[in-house]
Amino acid sequence: MKAFTYVNAANEKEAIAALQSADPSTRDSQAVARSGQAARVLPMAGGMDLLGLMKDYIVSPDRVVSIKGLDQAIQSAGGGLRIGAAVKISDLAEHAEARKLFPALVTAAEGVGTPQIRNMGTVGGNIMQRPRCWYFRNEEFHCLKKGGSRCFAVEGENQFHAIFGDGPCHIVHPSSLAVPVMAYGGRFRVAGPNGAREIDAGEFFQLPNANLYGETVLQPNEIITHVILPAPGQRSASYEVRFKQSHDWPLAAASVNLVMSGSAVKSARIVMGAVAPIPWRVQAAERVLAGKAITEAIAIEAANAAVAGARPMSENKYKIQIARTAVKRAILAASRA
Repeated sequence: MKAFTYVNAANEKEAIAALQSADPSTRDSQAVARSGQAARVLPMAGGMDLLGLMKDYIVSPDRVVSIKGLDQAIQSAGGGLRIGAAVKISDLAEHAEARKLFPALVTAAEGVGTPQIRNMGTVGGNIMQRPRCWYFRNEEFHCLKKGGSRCFAVEGENQFHAIFGDGPCHIVHPSSLAVPVMAYGGRFRVAGPNGAREIDAGEFFQLPNANLYGETVLQPNEIITHVILPAPGQRSASYEVRFKQSHDWPLAAASVNLVMSGSAVKSARIVMGAVAPIPWRVQAAERVLAGKAITEAIAIEAANAAVAGARPMSENKYKIQIARTAVKRAILAASRA
């Protein structure tokens, strides 16, 4: 890979200062992508994603800033949790209070990668990882997302690509943790040169038609510092469908968060993963559950509603069935929680 300088920031303030580039022309990430140049400065926590991108020459930064000095604590907050972005995924998976309050999040954390990856990868890194599309990750393909003229998945191998979102880029969002965070109504605290702010998870991720060269609303030199989860519903669960059980990204996933009124669902939040360029909330399925006791028939009806608007490509129609299954099983698992 290209030689780079390394800055080991001790804390949030130092990290933000180190991320700011001296060249204002490099602060526009979209301009960088369109020109085919790599960003000058990039943050790195566990390095699970960034180092792979650098080895494949997808990005070639002049400076890498370690943000391992960010908050690594999991703290109670108003009936929910405040999770530092630098928390290791393995620590989240083993956290007793997180397991009690947010089982859908812990289930997702337990399924990320291998033990070695979970011991190095961070919560913020999992949420912010770039798309796993093989055309984007291959330096030989100058695809739409890298400033090229077309999405190669449209006429190429697209069995793992999106069935929602309508392009023009057909990536799927790779984060396992972002799906339950959105289902729980979580927020992200982000910090940058202009200060800190909080953003609802449902407004944080962006479709390609709004942001072709990125996946979030983050501005240049901003970083996630915390995941903030409010008090959850009484019942929640996640379910993932994988090609293989070990070290694989889900083919489809779903997280469900239920607020109950007796035996009936008062309100629900259902989010699907690995089926769209962003974690995909399905309010039509949520409406099916509202006011009803959960039975297998109701779970199937909600699952059918969840995939009603799917638009598969030439090789990924199978995703409709497995996404339907993921939603149904997540609902039933939550009802038994």
